[in-house]
Amino acid sequence: MRREFLAVRNRLTADDLRETSAALAGRALELPELARAGTVAAYVSVGSEPGTLALLDALRARGVRVLLPALLPDNDLDWGVYEGEGSLARVQHGGRMALFEPAGERLGPDAVTTADAVLLPGLAVDARGMRLGRGGGSYDRVLARLERAGARPALVVLLYDSEVVEHVPEEPHDRPVHAVVTPSGVRRFGPET
Repeated sequence: MRREFLAVRNRLTADDLRETSAALAGRALELPELARAGTVAAYVSVGSEPGTLALLDALRARGVRVLLPALLPDNDLDWGVYEGEGSLARVQHGGRMALFEPAGERLGPDAVTTADAVLLPGLAVDARGMRLGRGGGSYDRVLARLERAGARPALVVLLYDSEVVEHVPEEPHDRPVHAVVTPSGVRRFGPET
């Protein structure tokens, strides 16, 4: 299933990516959860992922503290503050895709528990709000950390329209998200956050 979603993403053109990035940022910025957030944990999109830079810059311009992940050797995530595109470092992690991570001070894996909203990457989300990630487990750890800390941020996935599907496989540790934002709109799951 992951291979199929990645294959579709890999067929997107640079124009497709630009257009969907702008539309995605516009939709996400309309979310009440982001409008009232003081801190948002997010990520920098890479490759053909739905674009996040426009959204990160718009959140920062609103005065929101934006936390970005840095991948640790065990696939857990540390966090740092986003200070603009110039504050990002391109980091190659073994044979995997290079990631853009915050170049400044690291705040520790628990920093995510201070977020009012967490923007999660994914490949798909289903009608129940279950997210299909890339399979590395980094965000499963983030969600477990939030649960252990009693933190209840809004959990939002950024996807393309075709990636909202009827059903994705689910493991016992998986947790549903509250909303998915696509270029054409927002879909919510469960009670309002």
